[in-house]
Amino acid sequence: MLRFDPGDERIRSTRNFRVYEGGGEYNVARNLAKCFRLDAAIVTALADNEIGRLVEDLITQGRVDTSQIIWRGCDGISKNVRNGMYFWERGLGMRPPAGCSDRGNTAVSQLSSGDIDFRSLFVEQGTRWFHTGGIFAGLSETTADVAAEAMKTARESGSIVSYDLNYRDSLWSTRGGREAANALNSRLLEFADVVFGVEGFDSSLAAYDETKFRKAVDQMRSRHPSLQIVATPLRAIYNASRHDISGVCFASEEIFQGPVFTGIDVLDRVGSGDAFAAGFIAELLNGADARRGIATATAAAAFALTTPGDSLDCTTKDLSRLIETGNSASNR
Repeated sequence: MLRFDPGDERIRSTRNFRVYEGGGEYNVARNLAKCFRLDAAIVTALADNEIGRLVEDLITQGRVDTSQIIWRGCDGISKNVRNGMYFWERGLGMRPPAGCSDRGNTAVSQLSSGDIDFRSLFVEQGTRWFHTGGIFAGLSETTADVAAEAMKTARESGSIVSYDLNYRDSLWSTRGGREAANALNSRLLEFADVVFGVEGFDSSLAAYDETKFRKAVDQMRSRHPSLQIVATPLRAIYNASRHDISGVCFASEEIFQGPVFTGIDVLDRVGSGDAFAAGFIAELLNGADARRGIATATAAAAFALTTPGDSLDCTTKDLSRLIETGNSASNR
């Protein structure tokens, strides 16, 4: 999607917007490519017009492979197909963030089973990890089938599959709400090895209790026995400008909690969950264990709160320094 950001102003009264590219799965791919210097590609569809080509250019700047983008022809007024956009103001102090999505009839929401050669991606090209989540799956009736096809093919080829339980009211308000989204997630978690988010668990930092976390994980795994790792950020949100953050994961029958970063001065909260996922994925792809994974995931989420746009803007040295000292400052 294309994000329009009014900076310090409000959507309803600004005269200028800065644009970013964004989207749940894309943010993870970009973070893996740009911050962690891993090879990553985005599988999506865009309407072939000037907006779509702008999004492509922004993706290229993020070092993400664009070869898997499906281009859809569109008419002059985007009646048959279009590119998604959303408008987001960051909020400040007691004024909460606010957003407005404009994503109906998008090219990606029209994807159907069979449109993408997933066997080539996972078997022939050797993709090691596939990540998707509830936002893509919830775009339309057909995208859920595409997600299932991709996840199943990835699992059969030996790739690791992760799924983010992301929920957006705007996607489900006329289609059954959270109950319908949970039913879809339950169907797709059958094919997942790793899940970000925990069903029925209070992820507020102040309420965190290891016993309750383990119970929620056990209940979730009893319904979805393929899950090997369950991870989630833990947050304390005081206002739009100040957060605390940590993270916790279950892996190999153990529970690991990441460092706790307090009093973060928030610039832009969008994408911190995707940074969390990318940090965890990157460490496991590089051979690290879950303990290191949750530490890097938490640091990445914390750092993402301090940078503009949907994606993480730092180096792995920044994250290591943040883990070790609680401060990313350096003299370089």
